[in-house]
Parts: sequence; C-alpha cells; structure tokens
Amino acid sequence: MKFFVLSRGDQTSDQLSALMKQKLLNHDFIYEADTPDIVITVGGDGTLLNAFHQYVHRLNETAFVGVHTGHLGFYADWRPQEVERLVYYITSQELETVDYPLLEVTIEHKTQDTQRYLSLNECTVKTVEGSLVVDVEINDEHFETFRGDGLCVATPSGSTAYNKSLGGALLHPSLPAIQMTEMASINNRVYRTIGSPLVFPAHHTCKLSPVNDRSYQISIDHLTFMDNEVKEILFKVAREKVRFARYQRFPFWKRVKESFIDET
Repeated sequence: MKFFVLSRGDQTSDQLSALMKQKLLNHDFIYEADTPDIVITVGGDGTLLNAFHQYVHRLNETAFVGVHTGHLGFYADWRPQEVERLVYYITSQELETVDYPLLEVTIEHKTQDTQRYLSLNECTVKTVEGSLVVDVEINDEHFETFRGDGLCVATPSGSTAYNKSLGGALLHPSLPAIQMTEMASINNRVYRTIGSPLVFPAHHTCKLSPVNDRSYQISIDHLTFMDNEVKEILFKVAREKVRFARYQRFPFWKRVKESFIDET
C-alpha cells in the first residue's frame, strides 16, 4: 500500500509524523506523495482540510485518516498515544472506508469561465462593501432576497464548524444534504428573510444571484479569495464523496458530546 503523511508543522506533529512514516516503511509500505492510497494527517482538522484539497482530484483512490496533536477533532480523531494501534490496524487489516457527502460550489462569472469547487466543510459568501444582497433561488424558483452580513452553506460533516456558531443545526455526516445559514440578516418592515437554517436534500439546488455589483469574499473551507465578476453561485450536494479510513468506530454524537459538552 502507498501512503503519505502530512504534518501540521509543529515539533510534536513532525516527530509523530516521522515515527509513523518509519513504522510503516518497516512494514514494506511505500511512501508516495503523488498517488497515495491513504493519507495520514498529524495535527488537527485544519491539517486534514489541507490534505483534502491537496488530493481533491483523487477522492476515488485516496482515503484519509487523522491524528490530532491538539484538541479532539471531528476528522482527526486518533490520539497520539494510539499511534501504535493505528499502525497495527493499517498494516494488518484491509482498508475499510466510510464516505461523507461534499458540497459542490459552481461560480458562474460575467466574463470568465465557470469555476467548480468541492468543499469538505463549508462555503461562505460575504462582501466587503456594505451588506450582502443576493436573490436566493431554490430549484430555479425565487425564494427570497437576502440582505445581511453573509451566507454559509455547509456539509453535514462541516455542520459542527462555522455553521454551528451561526446557529445552524448539527447534521449527521451520513445524510446526503447541505445546509444554508444566515449571518446577521436584516429583517424589518421593508426587508424580510426566512431567518432559519435551510437544509437541502441531494436532488435540490440553491442559487445566489447578486443584486448589486460588488466584490465578493468567497471562502471554500480555509481557502479565501475575492471575486468581482460573480454572476451566480450554485450550491448542491456533490456527486463525489470523501473517503475516511475507519479502523475502529468513532460515533459522531459521542464526538459532539466530547467536543461541546463534556468538561473533561
């Protein structure tokens, strides 16, 4: 099996990465950065997000597993003291995976080519020039005109991240759905939005069409860029999925409890 180890870059993560690399090489595994069968990230959820976008073109061939060297993560769910056990599982068991849905973001420009992105966590749309004002269409029918700070469209696995801080619901990552939450919407006698998170199934689409000419700040997970040629942005559940290596079960609701409720 071909593998690659991606470290967050701090001393602890680098040392742990080197240890795992050597142990897997000792089992005649092949260290391969270009076409790995499995990518092991050491750091946190941000490190795994980096790995996802680095290998987004190989989602059918590459699986991911994360070791956290900080706080417990939703993607990086192995602890440093469990590395020996993880290496044992990788070298002695068949690779089994669990698939999570992804968000497809298609940006159509006024003068440029259409761009398509995949997101593991979320996409946010804001503007640096006053309020974001966009027409929201669901399945090609006008739903509302949103006015506010911005909108966040998240995957189920990303629902515990920025989406949660905006008051969005937590969705189990096995659900093929996406969720849109508002950022400080303007609601008065003149302007009105739904004011609640919206959850879309896999066969639905959500489209944002700018009302004013603005420069938009668009974030795809941790990647942020400015775009002043946006004609429309289309969101839907992607046909691709991300594959996570699962050598033991880490129940989603248990991770939610440990991350947000437990004091230990």
